[in-house]
Amino acid sequence: MIEVQTQKTPQVVVTAPSVSIKRKAQLDYQQISLFKDVNPLDWEDWHWQVKNRITTVEQLNQVIKLTPEEIEGIKKARGRMSMAITPYWLTMVDPDDPNCPIRRQSVPTIYESQIGPHEMVDPCAEDRDSPAPGLVHRYPDRVLLLATEQCAMYCRHCTRRRLVGENKKANNNNWEQAVDYIKANRKIRDVLISGGDPLLLEDKILEELIKKIRAISHVEFLRIGTRIPVTLPQRVSEGLILMLKKYSPIWISIHFNHPKEITKRCRIACDMLADNGFPLGSQTVLLKGINDRPYIMKKLMHELLKIRVRPYYIYQCDPVKGTQHFRTPVAVGINIIEKLRGHTTGYAVPTYVIDGPGGGGKIPVNPNYLLSQTKGKYVLRNYRGKIYTYLE
Repeated sequence: MIEVQTQKTPQVVVTAPSVSIKRKAQLDYQQISLFKDVNPLDWEDWHWQVKNRITTVEQLNQVIKLTPEEIEGIKKARGRMSMAITPYWLTMVDPDDPNCPIRRQSVPTIYESQIGPHEMVDPCAEDRDSPAPGLVHRYPDRVLLLATEQCAMYCRHCTRRRLVGENKKANNNNWEQAVDYIKANRKIRDVLISGGDPLLLEDKILEELIKKIRAISHVEFLRIGTRIPVTLPQRVSEGLILMLKKYSPIWISIHFNHPKEITKRCRIACDMLADNGFPLGSQTVLLKGINDRPYIMKKLMHELLKIRVRPYYIYQCDPVKGTQHFRTPVAVGINIIEKLRGHTTGYAVPTYVIDGPGGGGKIPVNPNYLLSQTKGKYVLRNYRGKIYTYLE
């Protein structure tokens, strides 16, 4: 067993957020009618942000000019994938442009009710590969632990739309079964805590789970998958940092989709994490009309590096029911990698992957740089299209 030392209180490096945080070419929150009387202390309270999420047509109509497709989509979005938008996220939305990349990720449309011919409820077959409630074991040495079904905001392209929502609270009994499974399988060395969004859990509840996992001697690598620094950066508090530091190292994968998401407030949250020793990586979903242009994706990768977030994956949008309007041809993703590799910093080139439908796992998809091979001879193409031969 690994004994977790908690006697010493870790020192936390904190960059204090300004109480009035503005964004490029966007309104300050107090210029939005719904929030004009909100004081800065409430605005910086993540509990206030969650409590005051936008969930109805009537609320959203006060902030943005909704289209008929959006109004109908919100009305149809009931149950698990109902609309929930944090006030913070809403300040990034263009109220007059229905094609705003921030708006399209958060506001339901009627197109979600259109099911494509190859779409599935669980395209990654996570339920099939679940040996215990909330646990997915697909790869030999690592598992995915779904700690909660709730998120700060429900992204309209969500792969786990069958699971996420406001219907259930975190179930500690489920965690017990998952933790027991991990304990009993000594080949498991890597645990990814995801959801939902685990950082939406209260500090004490999240710590209970992390402490149990850290006490398992064969678990070497612990990760958290989250979108909180993007959708609810106020949640990255001094208290959260202090708690997480007790169980370092913890790697944090953050879901970013567009450069506009990297606001001053998001940057503060990421700085707090990076300054306190948490390695940060990004995961991006390729989305039609949002980030499917090479110049947008390159800008996103550059902005991520500037805030010390290492680009990790670009995912082909999974064929989950109701998302065909977000999906691009695979050739679009390959072209983006073609325009990144060699044309910019290697650190800014993530791996483009397709999750094999039916549970195949992440499969890398790249431009073809190996043109031919025979014994001891490889014909290669570089990023400029020039041909080279490597002889062994």
